[in-house]
Amino acid sequence: MRLDGKVAVVTGAGRGIGAAIAQRFASGGASVVCADIDGQSAQRTQATIEAAGGAGRAVEADVSTRAGNRAMMDAALELGGLDILHANAAIQVMGRLEDTSEADWDALHAANLRGVYLGIREALPHLRARGGGSIIITASLLGIVGDPDMPAYGAMKGGLRALCRSLAAAHGPENIRCNTICPGDVETAMGADFFAHQADPEAARAEVLERYPLRRFATPDDVANVALFLASDEASYLTGIDVVVDGGLLARIY
Repeated sequence: MRLDGKVAVVTGAGRGIGAAIAQRFASGGASVVCADIDGQSAQRTQATIEAAGGAGRAVEADVSTRAGNRAMMDAALELGGLDILHANAAIQVMGRLEDTSEADWDALHAANLRGVYLGIREALPHLRARGGGSIIITASLLGIVGDPDMPAYGAMKGGLRALCRSLAAAHGPENIRCNTICPGDVETAMGADFFAHQADPEAARAEVLERYPLRRFATPDDVANVALFLASDEASYLTGIDVVVDGGLLARIY
C-alpha cells in the first residue's frame, strides 16, 4: 500500500481525472477527501471508494473561495492530518482572445489559478505539521504549447507551472514537494467539450488523434497512475518538475 496511513485531498474529485485520482489514492491506502463544487458528484466518488474497501469523505467546496479550501483542510484534519494535496479542479472556456470576455477570463482565473493558490496556502501549515508532503497540480500540455482557441485556459495552466517551481524552491527544505502533471487530450467530459465546439467534431477528433504516436487519448486512469507515483515516497527526490502525460505528442514536430 504505497500511501498507507496518509491523508489526501483531491479537488475536482467528482468526475473525470479527479475521480480517478481520488480512487487511485484510496486503493493505494490513503484516506481521501473528495472535494468538488458539485456535492453529489463528490459523494458518488466517496461511495465508489468505500465500496472498494477504501476510506473517503465527500466535501462540497468551491476552490475559488477561502471558505471552500478551509472546509477541505478541516475534513483532512478530521481524518488525521494532511500528507497530499492534489489541486485538480478546473473549468474550461473556449474562444480566441478577442472573443474571451472579462467575465470568462475572471472565472477561469478564479477556478484554475487563484483556487490552486488558495488551496496550497491553506494546506502548507498542515503539510508542515506532518513533516512534509506532496503537492500535485494538474496543469496541462496547453501550459507548454499554445492552442489558438484556448488562450485563457493555457495562460492559467502556464501560471500553474511557474507557481509549482516557486513552491518547490521555497518549501523543499521543509520536505514539501510540488510537481505538475501536464496531460494532453483526455477522455473526459471536458475533453469531449473541446471537440464539440469544432465545425466537424468527428473529423477534428480523428485529425488530432492521428498526431498522437500512441494513437489514443489518455484515460483518467493514465493520469491517476502518475499522480499515485508523485504522491508516494517513491518520488521523494522529485520536485519542481512537469510530468507530461501526452502519449508522445510533444515528441513530434509535424
